Amino acid sequence: MPVQESSTDGTTETPFVKDCDRLSAELEFEESLAPFYVSILLKSKLGSNSKTSTIRSHRKTNFIVPVGFRSGRPSPLGISLLSDGFINFAFFSRNANSVVLCLYADTTVEKPALEIDLDPYVNRSGDIWHASIDCSSLPFVSYGYRCRSSSTDGKGHRVLLDPYAKVIEDFGPRKCLGRLCNESAFDWSGESRPNLPMEKLIVYRLNVARFTNDKSSKLPRDIAGSFSGISDKLHYFKNLGVNAVLLEPIFPFDEQKGPYFPWHFFSPGSLYGPSGDPNKVANSLKEMVKKLHANRMEVLLEVVFTHTSEISALREIDNSSYHHVEGGEELKSRNSLNCNYPIVQQMILECLRYWVTEFHIDGFCFINSSSLTRGFHGEFLSRPPLVEAIAFDPLLSKVKIVADSWDPHEMEMKEIVFPHWKRWAEMNAKFCSEMRNFFRGKGSISSLATRLCGSGDLFLGGRSPAFSFNFVTRNVGPTLVDLVSYSSIESSWNCGEEGPTNKILVLETRLKQIRNFIFVLFVSLGVPVLNMGDECGQSTRGSLEYSDRISFDWSALKSGFGTQVTEFISFLSSLRIRRNDLLQKRSFLKEDNIEWHGAEGGPPMWDDPSCKFLAMTLKADPPLSDLFVAFNGGDCSEKVALPPLAAVDANWVCLVDTSLPFPGFFTEEGVPLEDGLETYEMKSHSCVLFEARSFI
Repeated sequence: MPVQESSTDGTTETPFVKDCDRLSAELEFEESLAPFYVSILLKSKLGSNSKTSTIRSHRKTNFIVPVGFRSGRPSPLGISLLSDGFINFAFFSRNANSVVLCLYADTTVEKPALEIDLDPYVNRSGDIWHASIDCSSLPFVSYGYRCRSSSTDGKGHRVLLDPYAKVIEDFGPRKCLGRLCNESAFDWSGESRPNLPMEKLIVYRLNVARFTNDKSSKLPRDIAGSFSGISDKLHYFKNLGVNAVLLEPIFPFDEQKGPYFPWHFFSPGSLYGPSGDPNKVANSLKEMVKKLHANRMEVLLEVVFTHTSEISALREIDNSSYHHVEGGEELKSRNSLNCNYPIVQQMILECLRYWVTEFHIDGFCFINSSSLTRGFHGEFLSRPPLVEAIAFDPLLSKVKIVADSWDPHEMEMKEIVFPHWKRWAEMNAKFCSEMRNFFRGKGSISSLATRLCGSGDLFLGGRSPAFSFNFVTRNVGPTLVDLVSYSSIESSWNCGEEGPTNKILVLETRLKQIRNFIFVLFVSLGVPVLNMGDECGQSTRGSLEYSDRISFDWSALKSGFGTQVTEFISFLSSLRIRRNDLLQKRSFLKEDNIEWHGAEGGPPMWDDPSCKFLAMTLKADPPLSDLFVAFNGGDCSEKVALPPLAAVDANWVCLVDTSLPFPGFFTEEGVPLEDGLETYEMKSHSCVLFEARSFI
């Protein structure tokens, strides 16, 4: 029968109809009212008198019957669009006493169009809250959740973003909603992943927005600072010779703190694509990946899974599950994620798989990787479950996985022994610090030799030089120009005068040092990682703050500095590929393949801390030719005695001398030694490279 309210409190009494041995009642509702709950209180007459008794549930409440929606299922987490028009919602919260599903028909209004209190006896399995709603004829476009628990003092007013939402709408720091839709379709046909061997990589690290948002990029406003801007600059990467880009974090982030403080993990930030449509942002990223893949370039992402920003919803959803609540105030105050807690580990693994399958990402660089090894109580684990799970995951183990121990809170690298299971590569902090020390006259030649040969002290135990990602600057700390201009910065040297100067001798020394740092990146075993802006001389005037980094100045590439540095990088990239037999080895060099030299042909002075000269001959297997490389980190010139060549028709030709003026300090053709000469004078603070060549 149609339901008609028979009292002022919105209730109606409906008698049961006896049908054989059963009692039944039929209720009719307007379809437009669904979904909703019906609260039923059963009454029964006692005998022949007029007294009645009430029958309630085992919880001593009315019976609650959902209309227009089902109990749903607990997996997968997030939303699932089903074939019958229903949408399944699944949401984890162990500590919530109640969860309210909030549905919006108009996202411009503050209040949701419908709120559904999920029944913990019907809509909860374990710690997963779930429901399934027929949205095929309903106007809802977005959703979120309210959570109430004992720790929230019963408040739970803020509508929270589903951590598994794939398409999100960002309305400001305190309101973000998930869209009730699948990701838009994308045509990947014809795309082929490069799958480059790790030892073949030449990596360029960049910030998506800052790379092209300066007007000097000459890109339209709707493209500048976006994923599409990177696609438009593909020719620049090809000219440099790089074959992989490493993007700073592209997750949605706290704009007050920067991209290393994310508040969501399953979608790219709206900052990097066409405004107003999250699906267009995602598709612009996919277009970028597809275009780079078509040109044999890989796309790697920096990811942050060790902490969240203050505005992340995870704290209000289930703080004690997602975050560290033990282990000291430092962890608590940093919103540190409890990475090795099962539900957090599951979220991270599913997120990484999603980026690989949906966006075809080729690898990940895990920022603050030392925190990935922390246990439930903040202790460091020798076998952290998450790190091991990534190493052996059937999908993730096939992409590049790189540990980076840089801590965004303390703004420094932490040297740790990272558990690798022979799968994990690492950003080599020792390479950075020891190369800086050597070229400012503080490091030892033994440390230099170790880094040149692939850092065997770090990577011999089941890995190879290809697992060492080498860098001398990064997107925080000093730029390359500042590294040679300010002694106030740790591990740096100003070459004679602090800050900007007009002194010719100081400027010449700085230019040599810049060339030296770039050169050593390309002749060392491992993966060279270049940093955006270093090639055009960008400076923060000694500031180490990430916020002081500026946008890439494309006009600076046309300056004398920009021209010679970019051409030098292009030359070294080509050299590294041409001589991949020695410079891109998958395995460590054997003793027969390398010979060390000191000044004037003598043995290296390994035990002399004041010695700043080292040379090496890299011996190639016939018919390829040998290479001779020398490094002078001292203040004085050194005479280099080149080793004799076995072939009578062969001679050493100089390909690089970082002390010479541009354009003569590098050359493809090579400059032969003068007849009869077996020595070469190296200027102070310089590097040289010779190649054996036959002239018949």
